[in-house]
Amino acid sequence: MVWAYFAAPGVKAQGGPQILVADVEGPVTPVMLSFIERAIEEADLRDAEALILRLDTPGGEVNLTRSIIQRIVASEVPVVVYVWPPGGGALSAGTFITLAAHADAMAPNTTIGAASPISGNGGEIDDTLRSKIENVLLADMRNLAQRRGDKAAEWVERAITEAEAATAQEALELGIIDFVAKDVEDLVDQLDGFTVEVNGEAVTLQTGDAEVNILEQTSLEWILGILTNPSIALLLISMGSLAILYEIINPGGYMSGIVGAILLLVGLYAVGQLPVNFAGLALLLLAFVLFGAELFTPTHGALTAGGIAAFILGGLLLFNNSEFAYELPLSSILGIPLVIGAFVVFGLTKVVQSRKLQPTTGQEGMIGAKGTVKIALEPTGSVLVWGERWEATSMDGLPIAAGERVEVTAMDGLRLKVRRAD
Repeated sequence: MVWAYFAAPGVKAQGGPQILVADVEGPVTPVMLSFIERAIEEADLRDAEALILRLDTPGGEVNLTRSIIQRIVASEVPVVVYVWPPGGGALSAGTFITLAAHADAMAPNTTIGAASPISGNGGEIDDTLRSKIENVLLADMRNLAQRRGDKAAEWVERAITEAEAATAQEALELGIIDFVAKDVEDLVDQLDGFTVEVNGEAVTLQTGDAEVNILEQTSLEWILGILTNPSIALLLISMGSLAILYEIINPGGYMSGIVGAILLLVGLYAVGQLPVNFAGLALLLLAFVLFGAELFTPTHGALTAGGIAAFILGGLLLFNNSEFAYELPLSSILGIPLVIGAFVVFGLTKVVQSRKLQPTTGQEGMIGAKGTVKIALEPTGSVLVWGERWEATSMDGLPIAAGERVEVTAMDGLRLKVRRAD
């Protein structure tokens, strides 16, 4: 068996049989769907003996999962889902993607199952809605599990209704998967001579001498895969808003405002690629409005506290509209608004301090300045203040001799009013 890395699409197969391997990791997103579609098209173009999808996913939105399942089932090339690496799993929606494959396998120490519908923050959902979703999922999965026998079909039902999970060995014994393989080479050896059904026709795989090609993600797919991670999307929105708040506190630099706007727009784009709850998104945006308003209408922290509460609620609700949860880390949901709140309090403190500072320029800055009498004030003369000679008048009309120290008390046009300095 020969290994090769393959990135450029559109190369027709040459020579003997080959197998295409594509790594599919992370939550189910539009980027994952696009990559799987490209992998299937590439495998078909190269006349591959099989396409192996190395899968490791916590699950995702059900409609995207159905699209992936439909694409796999309709593939002209046998698709093999391999749950990998050890320690990974095909959880929630990943269970159904695995069952949709023409053949499937798991690496040792991997997990499959736990496919109960839950809310977007990982909690329970309304019994009526839960029952409706479960019935739809059960109907969808019966066809996929039927060819694997009664034990597999019963387990799938428990995975949906009771969140049951299985190890690789348990899944093999139940008939959920076809092989337990330690790596791709082991899987390819086991696939040799194995018969699968592709679009109603029996196909016997000939993988003994196949060349194994790795289909790499393009740079754009890799970047989009990172950006559409729910935690990264939330972080981008938060960092962008924080940078804009910094620009508000310290105007004039522009760079933080520009960077903040870019991060905020990229974060909103990423959120737009995910199944979001718009009420949650609105709460997040409200939180940043409250943080910004605190800087202009100080309320002794009331608006900041409201912003923190709105952010936490928004984070919990943001992905709470799908049958499967994108689990945002609680540390992010709690930590990010607290950091922003601390930053706002710090900025507010600096604003208040700046308002109490004595002006250092203009007429306001001249008041209180000290100087020396150059021409005696009787009551008019001249003084030297800040290295400049000014016409001045004694404030109380009393004469002040040349050489005495004076303090500016007022400014009338270009004439100063002064008194003897204490």
